[in-house]
Amino acid sequence: MGTRIVAAGARLVRTTALAVILGSGAALAQQTDITIGMVLEPPNLDPTAGAAAAIDEVVYANIFEGLTRFAPDGSVVPGLAESWDISDDGLIYTFSLREGVTFHDGTAMSAEDVVFSLDRARSEDSTNAQKPLFAGIESVEAVDDTTVVVTLSAPDGAFPFKMAWGDAVIVAPESAETNATNPVGTGPFRFAEWAQGDRVEIVRNDAYWGAPVALEAATFQFISDPNAAFAALMSGDIDAFPNFPAPETLGQFEANPQYNVVVGSTEGETILAMNNAGEPLDDIRIRQAITHAINRQDIIDGAMFGYGTPIGTHFAPHNPDYVDLIGNSAYDPDAARALLAEAGAEGLTLRLMLPPPSYARRGGEIIAAQLREVGIETEITNMEWADWLERVFRGKDFDLTIVSHTEPFDINIYANPDYYFQYGNPDFQALNAELEVTSDPAARSELLARMQTMISEDYVNGFLFQLAKTGVANAAIEGLWENSPTQANDLTAVRWTE
Repeated sequence: MGTRIVAAGARLVRTTALAVILGSGAALAQQTDITIGMVLEPPNLDPTAGAAAAIDEVVYANIFEGLTRFAPDGSVVPGLAESWDISDDGLIYTFSLREGVTFHDGTAMSAEDVVFSLDRARSEDSTNAQKPLFAGIESVEAVDDTTVVVTLSAPDGAFPFKMAWGDAVIVAPESAETNATNPVGTGPFRFAEWAQGDRVEIVRNDAYWGAPVALEAATFQFISDPNAAFAALMSGDIDAFPNFPAPETLGQFEANPQYNVVVGSTEGETILAMNNAGEPLDDIRIRQAITHAINRQDIIDGAMFGYGTPIGTHFAPHNPDYVDLIGNSAYDPDAARALLAEAGAEGLTLRLMLPPPSYARRGGEIIAAQLREVGIETEITNMEWADWLERVFRGKDFDLTIVSHTEPFDINIYANPDYYFQYGNPDFQALNAELEVTSDPAARSELLARMQTMISEDYVNGFLFQLAKTGVANAAIEGLWENSPTQANDLTAVRWTE
């Protein structure tokens, strides 16, 4: 058993349907709790201090809220800010906050908390995983309790979009330092318990400022093994698994009327990431050879059982600005061998670090076999998520790794030379800087096309496929997201219908 962390005064008891006497008959009361399956356990519960998608999968929209938020269709809608005005020059955003909002510890949420949260995220010693989201902020000022003025250093039409990320949620100075283990937000659910290695439990926040949620309680159960996930759903121990890790068994659920199977899209670009700053992958010919050695469809079929869309750059195919660049890195083992010979890299051995998700473990074995066909051997290391974050993401101690980048519209990570794959192209950085201050849709589309093309032609990474969202749920549940515009298990609209 792992460490158990319990919020003071909170203990969740699973509430199953109870018999209710109605006149001379009896009926079953509608179930008011839910158990959600998740593959990965979050390393902590503070979305402002961690890069793992599993953090937001638990807390986004449930425990923590931002000035804005993503709706299920991916649009940006009001959150803690009920409205905002933009100055004519695009530099000043004036946010009008909702009144009567309190944190889960009973303290009032005010404009000063917004100032604290944004200043903390953009500070020099910030540990926020998406610090570039806040780089354009010049100042944040509380005009009164419900009015915040954010001044930018340059116009940024995407600023409300940036404020919808989980990394931009509003926290209180009184609880910010302990949010990793005892998260205190403003959302419709409050933290109850974290039995590390097993589950996180949340309960309804009856003091919530907005419309009350239907669920009284929810449990996020961590099950990394695909066979165990299948068994837990079939037995009813899990009510829903929004990102189900065993796509090979979906047909069994589709044939059973007790379950709904929903296949949607995600923002998850699944890539074979390469360490661009280290030998031998600082040679573009070797990176290009690796991309030509990869047969994307074999990976999609073998690792994802056919679920996934091939990609040729770091951009979601469902985005209207997506450019199909798969031809740049088409499967061509003969070209791969020729490039390796030109680079004098025959007999190459590379370290392939694999985090726990099945797309990485299964995909890694397939990619290792494909690379072997062109003369590249791999040393595979299977890593737990915390080790991957420490050694690969932060330590940059790897040659190759496979990971799905599930953050929305995140091509800007290629403008950060210190990001884990260490791509340092000043021309790309200049394009990204120009995009940041461009609001005209046509001009933005042209810039995005150039950015997609540049990273494709620089063979920064092996772009594999867009991760599909394959979910399974009890047929009596409604309100779960079909698609994943961000990494979240938003329970605010979830209810049992019977």
